[in-house]
Amino acid sequence: MEEPEFATEPRRLARALLVAVAIFGFGALAIWGFIEGREELAREAERERPVKAPQRISLEGGEPVITLDAAAQEQSGLRTVALQQTEYHEQLRAYATVLDLQPLVDLDNSYAVAKAQLKGAQAKLDASSAEFEREEALFKTKTSIVTLDKLQAAEAAFHVDEAALASAEAQLRTVEETAEQSWGPVLGRQLGEDNQEFARLVRRQDYLVQVTLPPGVLVNTPPPTATIQLENGQRKEIHFISPAAKTNVSIQGVSFLYTVPASNDLLPGMNVLAFLPVESTVDGVVVPLAAMVWWQGRAWVYVRTGPSTFARRAIETDYPLPEDGYLDRSLTSDTEVVVQGAQMLLSEEFRAQIQVGEEG
Repeated sequence: MEEPEFATEPRRLARALLVAVAIFGFGALAIWGFIEGREELAREAERERPVKAPQRISLEGGEPVITLDAAAQEQSGLRTVALQQTEYHEQLRAYATVLDLQPLVDLDNSYAVAKAQLKGAQAKLDASSAEFEREEALFKTKTSIVTLDKLQAAEAAFHVDEAALASAEAQLRTVEETAEQSWGPVLGRQLGEDNQEFARLVRRQDYLVQVTLPPGVLVNTPPPTATIQLENGQRKEIHFISPAAKTNVSIQGVSFLYTVPASNDLLPGMNVLAFLPVESTVDGVVVPLAAMVWWQGRAWVYVRTGPSTFARRAIETDYPLPEDGYLDRSLTSDTEVVVQGAQMLLSEEFRAQIQVGEEG
């Protein structure tokens, strides 16, 4: 027996209502999950975002200024010194080459050999000359002790030894002339002599440096001492020997010979800068090497502009000092420069520029 239609209608309505409620519940749950997920992603992104460093760089007059409080300065080990006034004897910049001393050593050996040969030739000539004179004296007595053939043989031996001596003398002169033409009159005349300066060169305790002035530049008197600067900035004092016998073919300037103590960082064939002091003077301050940082091919220092502020300043490098650093005419003696921590300040300055670029 079928159930009346009016009896089943309420049940269908109830089922439809339950389905609608379930669909609505699932939809609400999905929407809540979506919103919650978006918020969680936003929170995660916020957690992963890099923490910005405190802004230490500001611009004053268009130039960057670094601010570090006393605690930060102490933590980084930053140290400053006040610049000292000095009078600088202006120096002429020249070009220097460390010479190979082997040709000089070879000439010294050749001189010793030629000298020994000359001594031997002289001894033989002395003996043959005495023999010839004795034979000639006996022959003149018209005795039968010395025949004409014996006298002629003694004379021939004398002339042979005489020619040998002349050849030995010529060989020695050739070595001496070659030495003077190659190394100048001072070194050339020291061959074979008991000269301490020359002996140090032969034993490689000293090196010989040829200093060549720029083309067209002349000096009245070469300074007795000058300096050379190596690639690492180190300077060495050099001592005058004589004018050079020949110039540097690649520069074509007036050249001089100087000596310098041998060291591992100075080798034959090296080209370095030389600085020759001249009479004029320049006033300025001494900038120590420890204060200098290099950027874009220029030298910079960080000067203290306030108790907690520092600014970068370019300095001159035209006047290198023999002791340490350079003379600068733009800074004053009351200027404090950073001598420990300058590289850190340079890194801090450019790190800030990178951050600004990323934020832009």
